[in-house]
Amino acid sequence: MGSFSWVGQYVVAALVFTVVDAIWLGTIAKGLYAAHLGHLLAPDTNKAAAVGFYAIFLVGLVYFVIHPAVVDGSWVKAAATGALFGVVTYATWDLTNLAVLKDFPASIVPIDMAWGAVLSATVSTLTTLIAGVVPALR
Repeated sequence: MGSFSWVGQYVVAALVFTVVDAIWLGTIAKGLYAAHLGHLLAPDTNKAAAVGFYAIFLVGLVYFVIHPAVVDGSWVKAAATGALFGVVTYATWDLTNLAVLKDFPASIVPIDMAWGAVLSATVSTLTTLIAGVVPALR
């Protein structure tokens, strides 16, 4: 297993993450976040910060979840540890905001943490399954 497998897993995870999160943010969550967080949202997204978050998040997802699941050949491990990783990472943002921001809506916390679990489990599972059929990713 060479360094290409790590890079390949990262690229696949990034593509899957981008598609799945774009569907969430562009359709389902768009109105939800606007309704609950609109008073806190900047008029324009700081794209550099968003790309930075996604890049770092995916490093953690590949290192702690996807790569170990690929080594074990277990999509079940990818799904379970991916969900846990998503809850932990999204809780960091949600609970910190709830603790320090005035008027941060508590109702958004469980929704966003659940989304973190679903997103991370989905990305981890699909990337692991793809790696199972693409030898260069193992």
